[in-house]
Amino acid sequence: MATAEAEQQRAASLLDAQNKAAQMFAEIERTLIKPGVSDKTLSDQIHQLGTDMYGVRTHWHKRIVRSGPNTLRPHDDNPPDRIIQPDDLLVVDLGPVFEEWEADFGRTYVFGEDAGKLRMRDALEPIWRTVHAYFHATPDITGAQLFARAQEEVKKAGFEWGNSDIAGHLIGHFPHERIPRDKIALYITEQNDAPMRSAGKDGLQRHWILEVYLQDEKHEYQAFFEQLLTTQ
Repeated sequence: MATAEAEQQRAASLLDAQNKAAQMFAEIERTLIKPGVSDKTLSDQIHQLGTDMYGVRTHWHKRIVRSGPNTLRPHDDNPPDRIIQPDDLLVVDLGPVFEEWEADFGRTYVFGEDAGKLRMRDALEPIWRTVHAYFHATPDITGAQLFARAQEEVKKAGFEWGNSDIAGHLIGHFPHERIPRDKIALYITEQNDAPMRSAGKDGLQRHWILEVYLQDEKHEYQAFFEQLLTTQ
């Protein structure tokens, strides 16, 4: 396959995986997300739904289903289980693999009518869109530059950046390119001075996920939004 064709097929496969993830999230929101169940129970229900309805056998990262103060905990942490409350904020972050192509999709849900939580949830996607547009308008952008821009847009919107030291990472054919113990080259982070559009080990364009983290001024909860950055 010619390189141009390989590039097009790769982008199309990743976009297709994301579209399937979006459909799965819509079904999760419609049928599963509600107060009164625990984070772990909801996570188990999501796993079963993904298997039964979408044939998802593998997630390339662990399922993140966290409510209230649990949303503040680092990605690799294992916070105690808690019951989702009627006025809670909930984050769901999944990495399903569809036909050997990875998706990474994260959304925030709000129960009740708390104005601060609703404002935070509603700010996520517009901030993400602004940073996405900046990436596509800046051909030689580095991971460090995009990380700084993401933080800047969060501040302009009146929020604090969350507890993550990255704003995204590589995505691809499962398993995507990895360097053991590396926390810089494959991430959108302050230390990554490499151009994001540099080719991967296979000679093809790298594809990235963009993440946005918002934290409230009292540091009681954190909102989150992520999806594929490198397709228009």
